[in-house]
Amino acid sequence: MSGAFVIRNQKGHYWGKAGHWIIGTHNGQVAIWDFRDAAINTLFELGSKDTDLRGEVLSTEVENGKPKNLAISDHPLPINDGVETDMPLENAEGDPTT
Repeated sequence: MSGAFVIRNQKGHYWGKAGHWIIGTHNGQVAIWDFRDAAINTLFELGSKDTDLRGEVLSTEVENGKPKNLAISDHPLPINDGVETDMPLENAEGDPTT
């Protein structure tokens, strides 16, 4: 057993290996860093893309390459989660789409 670092946002979601926020129930999907400064750099990059982000780097125990004892968030994940959609904001007439 050794230690590592994870990134958690203000809603208790963890940054995942796939590049989006996850709840943390499947700990093998949570991104981990061996060094605190590498996790801080990633958090800084995430914060520069999302100015509403309030995140923190947490130390955690790791077993078999997976973080242990993660607190699971009660907040649901956002449906869109910052993913761009192909739906235009306006139609051909310049009217907003619904």
